[in-house]
Amino acid sequence: MEIAVDEDRCVAAGHCVVAAPEIFDQREDDGVVVLLDARPPAVAHETVREAALLCPAAVIRLRQAPA
Repeated sequence: MEIAVDEDRCVAAGHCVVAAPEIFDQREDDGVVVLLDARPPAVAHETVREAALLCPAAVIRLRQAPA
């Protein structure tokens, strides 16, 4: 899995951080998403999918990583 985020559209709700704190964080000054791991281990995939679904601005994009 590869993750990309659109920081420009982020509304700083923080749902991604609550769902997957090992993958997402927020900037101190404005709360915009910070991607900590663009290629998380398989054990984190379910929580990353949940974070993407919870994002009110739909700024988290997921795709299958090339083999």
